[in-house]
Amino acid sequence: MAIVDAWLDALPLGGRGMALAALAVLLAALLVLAAAAALGWFRHVRQRRRVDRAIATSGGGGAPAGRDEAAAGQDGPPAGWLRETAQAAVALGERWAGKRYGRLLLDPQDRQLLDLGGYADPARARALFRVARALLAAGLPLAALSLRTDLLPGWPLAEKAVLAFLGFGLGWMLPKWAVARRVARRRRQAGEELPLLIDLLRLLQGVGLSMDQGLHVVTTEFRQVMPVLAGELHWSVQQYARGRSREQSLARLAGGYGNDDLAAICRLIVQVDRHGGAVQEPLNRFSERVREKRRLELREKVGRLTVKMTGVMVLTLLPALLIVTGGAGFLAVMRGLSRVGGA
Repeated sequence: MAIVDAWLDALPLGGRGMALAALAVLLAALLVLAAAAALGWFRHVRQRRRVDRAIATSGGGGAPAGRDEAAAGQDGPPAGWLRETAQAAVALGERWAGKRYGRLLLDPQDRQLLDLGGYADPARARALFRVARALLAAGLPLAALSLRTDLLPGWPLAEKAVLAFLGFGLGWMLPKWAVARRVARRRRQAGEELPLLIDLLRLLQGVGLSMDQGLHVVTTEFRQVMPVLAGELHWSVQQYARGRSREQSLARLAGGYGNDDLAAICRLIVQVDRHGGAVQEPLNRFSERVREKRRLELREKVGRLTVKMTGVMVLTLLPALLIVTGGAGFLAVMRGLSRVGGA
C-alpha cells in the first residue's frame, strides 16, 4: 500500500482519477480470477475425497498400484480447472434463478438482451451473467475501498463512499455492456446477411419448395454463411414445431434487431404461411429495394469518410506541400535578409 500511495502522490491531480479506475478494474479482475481458481480447486479436492470414500466403502482394494503416486503427484490445480470453475458458477447462478436477488441481478430487459446474444445455451449464459454481475458489483467496491486517495481532502468518508459507489456502478454495468456490444455486432451482421437470405428464399421458392421447406434448408445448409439469421430462424422453426404460431415464433427476429427490412421479411413469411401464394416476384422486388438501400448507405458512408479524410490531409499533406512549394522561396528570402543585415 505504501508503494501505491507513493505512486498516487507522484501523479498529477488530473491523472489520479484514471489511475484509480485502472487500479480498481485490475484488482477486481485479480479478485475474480483468484476466487474462481480457489473455487475450482476446492471443488476438485472435494470430488476426489468423495471418490476415495466411495472406493473405500465398496472395498475397491484392487485399484492400480500407481494410483496413489499419480494422485500424490497432482499437487497443483487440474488441467480443466477453468471448465470446472465455470460449471460451479453456472450451478450457483441456476440456484439463484428462483430467488429474489437472482431476479434482481437479471431483470427482464437484461434477459431479453441475453436472448438476442445468440448464445448456444441461454440458461448457462443467464447463470454466468448473474454470477459475473454479483462478483463484480461486490469486488470493485472492495477494491476501491482498499485505495487511499486525495480526491476529497478533509473528507475521507465521503471519498470512500464515492469510490465504493463508482465501483459498484461499474461492476453492475460491465456485464450488461459486454452483452450489449455482442448484440450490436450481431445486429450489424444480420443487416449484412439479409440480402443473401432474400435471394435464397426467392431461389428456393422458384424451384418449388414451400416456405417451411425453404426455412429448413436455410437453417441446415447455410449455417456457416449466415450464422446470425440462420440461428434465429432455427430457433423460430423450433418454436413453431412446439406449437407456437408463425407470428409468435418470428416475433423476436422481427422486433429484436431493430431492422425494418428484416421485420418486413418476417411479415411476408407470416402472410405466406397464413394465406399461401407465390412470393417469388415480391421477393425479387424486395431484394432490389434492399440492395438499392445498401448502395445509398455505402454512398453516405463514403461521403462521411471523405469529410473525415479532409482533416487528415490538412494535418499531414498540407505541411509537406508548403515545404515543397514554398521552401525554396523562403530560404532565398532568408539568405537575402542575412546579406542585408551583414552589409
